[in-house]
Amino acid sequence: MAQKSASPIQATAKESSSGPRIPNGAAKRAKGESKDYSSQGVTDNDIFMLPASDFQLLGILTALAALVRLFRIYQPSSVVFDEVHFGGFASKYIKGRFFMDVHPPLAKLLLTLAGWLAGFNGEFDFKEIGKDYVEPGVPYVAMRLLPALMGVMTIPTVFLTLKATGCRTMTAAMGAGLIIFENGLVTQSRLILLDSPLIIFTAFTALAWTCFTNQHEQGSSKAFDASWWFWLIATGLGLGATVSVKWVGLFTIAWVGSLTVVQLWVLLGDTVTVTPRVWFKHFLARFFCLVVIPLTFYLGLFAIHFICLVNPGEGDGFMSSEFQATLNSKAMQDVPADVVLGSRVSIRHHNTHGGYLHSHNHMYPTGSKQQQITLYPHKDENNMWLLENQTQPEGLNGPIAGSSAWDTGEPIHIRDGTVLRLYHVVTDRRLHSHDVRPPVSEADWQNEVSAYGYEGFEGDANDYFRVEIVKALSDGAAAKERVRTIESKFRLIHIMTGCALFSHKVKLPDWGFDQQEVTCAKQGTLPNSIWYIEQNEHPLLGADAEKVNYKNPGFLGKFWELQKVMWTTNAGLVESHAWDSRPPSWPVLRRGINFWGKDRRHIYLLGNPVIWWSSTAAIGIYFTFKALSVLRWQRGFRDYENINFKRFDYEIGTSVLGWAFHYFPFYLMQRQLFLHHYFPALYFAIITLCQVYDFATNRISALGLRDRPAIGRSGIVAFLAVSIVAFILYAPLSYGNRWTQGACNKVKLLETWDFDCSVFPTELSHYSLDSPSAGNAEQTAAPVAVGANDKKQQDVKVTPQPAAEPAISRVEKVEYRDQDGNILDEEQVKALEGKVSFETRYETRTRVIDAEGREIADGPIGAEGYAPPHPDVDRLPETAADVPEDDGREKPATVSPEDDAGKERSVERADDNKPRPASEPQEATR
Repeated sequence: MAQKSASPIQATAKESSSGPRIPNGAAKRAKGESKDYSSQGVTDNDIFMLPASDFQLLGILTALAALVRLFRIYQPSSVVFDEVHFGGFASKYIKGRFFMDVHPPLAKLLLTLAGWLAGFNGEFDFKEIGKDYVEPGVPYVAMRLLPALMGVMTIPTVFLTLKATGCRTMTAAMGAGLIIFENGLVTQSRLILLDSPLIIFTAFTALAWTCFTNQHEQGSSKAFDASWWFWLIATGLGLGATVSVKWVGLFTIAWVGSLTVVQLWVLLGDTVTVTPRVWFKHFLARFFCLVVIPLTFYLGLFAIHFICLVNPGEGDGFMSSEFQATLNSKAMQDVPADVVLGSRVSIRHHNTHGGYLHSHNHMYPTGSKQQQITLYPHKDENNMWLLENQTQPEGLNGPIAGSSAWDTGEPIHIRDGTVLRLYHVVTDRRLHSHDVRPPVSEADWQNEVSAYGYEGFEGDANDYFRVEIVKALSDGAAAKERVRTIESKFRLIHIMTGCALFSHKVKLPDWGFDQQEVTCAKQGTLPNSIWYIEQNEHPLLGADAEKVNYKNPGFLGKFWELQKVMWTTNAGLVESHAWDSRPPSWPVLRRGINFWGKDRRHIYLLGNPVIWWSSTAAIGIYFTFKALSVLRWQRGFRDYENINFKRFDYEIGTSVLGWAFHYFPFYLMQRQLFLHHYFPALYFAIITLCQVYDFATNRISALGLRDRPAIGRSGIVAFLAVSIVAFILYAPLSYGNRWTQGACNKVKLLETWDFDCSVFPTELSHYSLDSPSAGNAEQTAAPVAVGANDKKQQDVKVTPQPAAEPAISRVEKVEYRDQDGNILDEEQVKALEGKVSFETRYETRTRVIDAEGREIADGPIGAEGYAPPHPDVDRLPETAADVPEDDGREKPATVSPEDDAGKERSVERADDNKPRPASEPQEATR
């Protein structure tokens, strides 16, 4: 086959504002080939050696970024979207209350530090969207400043990254400008959220790795020098910081890791300058900097996390009993190891961490209407049970009656297979089951469990349960033979029906105090029927008896358990959400996220369509180039002999690979996903766009633009101008500014952009001109007259004044009221002066007035674009943290565990996300 000539793209030396660059190692090359592993066409793009004009331009761009990010950062002055979630975590950090979150702690710790330095005391709870910051004095601006400043720092980072790849200064400025005026990045960086820290650490990692790669490609002359080590270590620190914000940082690690493998493979092929000893030196240097340093950084952040969270909190229900015992006030005194007949014990559920086997003097409203049996998450005297034999012990005059019958004589161990009765100490009833359906889980394979009897009652056969020790889960040889406190895990099998004492995540209704349901299940999953004894008391087990306690898991044990719980909880976020979206819609910006809405102002997360679609087109250009180049290579064309062709493929391919690693893995996830998950990939797409433009206008001579730099610069100016116009058009959605229906409808390009233009007024004059923030309110100060003998502060009733104009306004007025709320006129006030004391009360009321002057009541969430709850919140744990438990779930001892899982889901939906005690932290919003 005839060979065609190489691509018309001609090899040219790159130029920059500082003049021509000489490829490193040029003197060593012979016939176009390098004698070592250095790459052809590579120049030394040391960002510390940039001309002063570049740093001056960088300063101007950074100042512009600060202006854009910090503009009206005080608005809105109320909680926005996920500030509910991450602001709430700051409160918990300050108070030291343990919580569980699916994200690592770095960004949350930084947000907490910013708030603490600004005087935040953790008292504000961030419970719901729209909750006011101003009145309680929350330093929310200081907390928002941290992500905002991190967003600002992304601009010099992308500028320097593009310079490190060899782009012209104008191209680097274009990249910085695109990041400045990207609406989605602006919106996300102005709120108490994690995405801005994630983006800056991802960007820093990309900068450090690009600089290191530039050093590496210059060959052996640069290896192991100070600059080489500096950028390699910086890359490791960046990887550690990125993965410590969100696990999305694992994609960044995969990107760097894959390129590291390529570098090591190239080094292996250099038999001239890279001996086996040198190769292993390269390998160990990369392993230490790119594995050990990030892992140490990540571990260190969790060490700080544990040091800060030393008190029990809403999240400790996710964790094992061993983990909980490390928290203040959760630690337990050593207890006797052996469990004997007559022991007063508390029995804890192993799997759901729902709490202790519990009963109280309240009856089921249906079924047998006997006393309730539940799972209760707190230590309580109603958790105490006395373990009895089937029959009372024999005395000189026959059976010894009473609950203290086992307090004398020789202790009798409870062994595998022992048949017991469980006597509830407080209410004098015994644990009981029968062939009656439970009040909530009414499946045929579930029986009701109740407490039955009275003091002195001998009981009946339905009180008998057989102990079945689960040897695989029990710790130690003795614990596998007889029941030992904490160490033995066992099932309680009902003798008459063969069902196992069982509990799951289903909650009882209000009549059961929202406590967890306990049933007797014939086909229950194995983990949900496992129990163990935590408290153990008996008069015969004195001070010299063998004692046990929870094993301290240590830092690594707590760390590993928390990672598993985070993974399980994250994977469990599979329910649909009002504002979720799937990965195919992200590159084309199909829909955004409604963050906040109040007083006809809204914040809607939407990217700049000009920047978004252009960057996606650049990704498409590279894929088209790659497909054609592979096809031409297969047909025998020698395009890769052209240096610029190779550099285009490798340099832009590196950025596209970063985009792919941060985008395609989301296709494998079943959890809820949102537009902001695309932001790291968007950053790499913007870099790709700038690189493609730089090659087209500066390095590829065949297009004719390299010799006409004015055309390239004009293109940059024009593109930035269009991007800025688009940014301004959508800025009201980014900042929560005033907007009109007409302006909104004009820029709503896609029907899938589901922000509602009808909620905005028809004219800007309908907004208040004197309100300093988005939270327009009518404020009334009402001193209250209180009798001399009655100093109790009374509730103040405010009568709103009618608006003079069809607008929302702030009105301040003073009213005097007596202790009954009656308004006092001036004469009555004068008559009371000196006889009573006056106390000042402030009340703020918000009113929305339509164009005709009619008052519009605030609607529920969603009625005016209010953002519904975000799903990245604490969830109830599905399983315990240890591996055997998971294995049990993998191989359930049931024929239809799906029925149980379906019942749990149906009850959870009916529960409407009500707060649950101890084992479930607050939901993000309501």
